[in-house]
Amino acid sequence: MFDFLSMGMAHDAIVQWLIQGVVDANWWQIVAFTLGVTHMTIASVTIFLHRSQAHRSLDLHPIPAHFFRFWLWLTTATITKQWVAVHRKHHAKCETAEDPHSPVAHGIKTVLLRGRELYAIEAENTETLKKYGHGTPGDWLERVVYTNHSGLGVILMLLIDMALFGAIGITVWAVQMLWIPITAAGIINGLGHWWGYRNFEAPDASTNVSPWGIIIGGEELHNNHHTYPTSAKLSVKPYEFDIAWGYIRGLEMMGLAKVRKTPPRLTLGNIKPVADAKTLEAIVANRYELMAGYAREVRLACSTEVTRLKASGQESAASQLQRVRRWMHRDADQMPAGIQHEVDQARAANPHLDKLIAMREELRALWTRTNVSAEQLVVDLQAWCQRAEASGIAALHEFSLKLRAAHA
Repeated sequence: MFDFLSMGMAHDAIVQWLIQGVVDANWWQIVAFTLGVTHMTIASVTIFLHRSQAHRSLDLHPIPAHFFRFWLWLTTATITKQWVAVHRKHHAKCETAEDPHSPVAHGIKTVLLRGRELYAIEAENTETLKKYGHGTPGDWLERVVYTNHSGLGVILMLLIDMALFGAIGITVWAVQMLWIPITAAGIINGLGHWWGYRNFEAPDASTNVSPWGIIIGGEELHNNHHTYPTSAKLSVKPYEFDIAWGYIRGLEMMGLAKVRKTPPRLTLGNIKPVADAKTLEAIVANRYELMAGYAREVRLACSTEVTRLKASGQESAASQLQRVRRWMHRDADQMPAGIQHEVDQARAANPHLDKLIAMREELRALWTRTNVSAEQLVVDLQAWCQRAEASGIAALHEFSLKLRAAHA
């Protein structure tokens, strides 16, 4: 006799499983799981795709490398060669019309809302893949599984989420699928070139979105990265935190990774009587850090001058300088349209500041001029130091002494 009672119980059990999954988790456990797996995806992107593959800043042991590849296949359907090629092109063509995702070239709204679409279009560009996709994995697993069946992984991830949590697993999966397009393609590629603070005058519009790189695995420190793109460590200031750097150091201590490069650190020794070739070498190697220090001196001088102008009743001149002081230390091509004229007016009205800024440009020429011999650059550096120390401006004098104390 057919057991309808058993059949009904089996049906109820299946329905219950479809609703709750095998874990029967409460809401906070589901949230914790979702945050955990999305963070694992972010870590895979920043450590494997970005720092190891695109920039070769560290070498990974096959064990973590294969895990990262597998996890990215499950959670993003990303093909390593495509991601690496698009990112390298972004650096090579940064802020130009050929940059795949620059808010300067394409508009912040376009990059924020259509970042994933911009990536997908560039990822299909065979010329981009050929020129920038070299050195990425090409083994059987990559060719046959991760590339030819890139969409299979995310389907498998959907089934896993549904098996674990039932119907709510679809929401967990949706969050996983949206995580990288929103955080990487949108926030980092968009806000990371439009809003935030800058430690260094990198030759682009890159910014640090936050000093604490946790949610997006350290990628929030985007200005630092564009300044030192081959560094495995993205934090440079004492107050900055790059969570992925902690993971990398952990892997290194276990023998599963080898860091190839980190940001240079300026070393100061005895002040040399005269700047020489070694001094020039140290200055060029640490140019971004040195120029960031110079920028602080310019900002301090601007603040002092604003205070002086207010105290002497020159409110109009103080207001003008107040408006433009955040741009006084910036390269001309990094200033918004219309600001350059106001900066020029402020400089003309303040000879002290004008001298500081003019000599900044002369110093920057030491590494931007490519048609001058190293010997001539040393002569130019010596002349710069002499003028700085004879200028009567304390900030210039002290900075020159710092340059003469720099060691490679």
